[in-house]
Amino acid sequence: MQQHRGPMPVSFKIFRDRGLVYVKYEGFALLDESARTFAAYAAHPEFRPGQKQLVDLAGVTGIEKDYVKLFALQARKADVFLGTGVQTLLVYYAPTEISLNMAEAVIKSWEPSGAVIPLVQEDEAETLQLLGQPERSFDALLQAAR
Repeated sequence: MQQHRGPMPVSFKIFRDRGLVYVKYEGFALLDESARTFAAYAAHPEFRPGQKQLVDLAGVTGIEKDYVKLFALQARKADVFLGTGVQTLLVYYAPTEISLNMAEAVIKSWEPSGAVIPLVQEDEAETLQLLGQPERSFDALLQAAR
């Protein structure tokens, strides 16, 4: 069993002019923390239907394995994403075994809806290219889009 200390830091930054949201997970991935952060995003004044999602899982050190909670969280996300009538592209950056396991579990929990298009990438440049961004690294994106 993997030990963890305190809540996992998860943050998001909305790049309104690019129609992009950058979500960064670090540490032990707790579902309640993910749910709180998603609720804050959905209530944010710059939230827009169809914003592309870049989910950076590179810093994840462990994941909470509570599939009932995961499916409940995904159902809440689906309500937000499906209620807009617009497709949402979600790209998970998962360069480690732990982050890849997390991305795969999350993708499996999405019901095929056509409204959410989840993808997994292991390369920053390819992740950004899929999202239509000109930068080749997340650091460059964060610097350019301040």
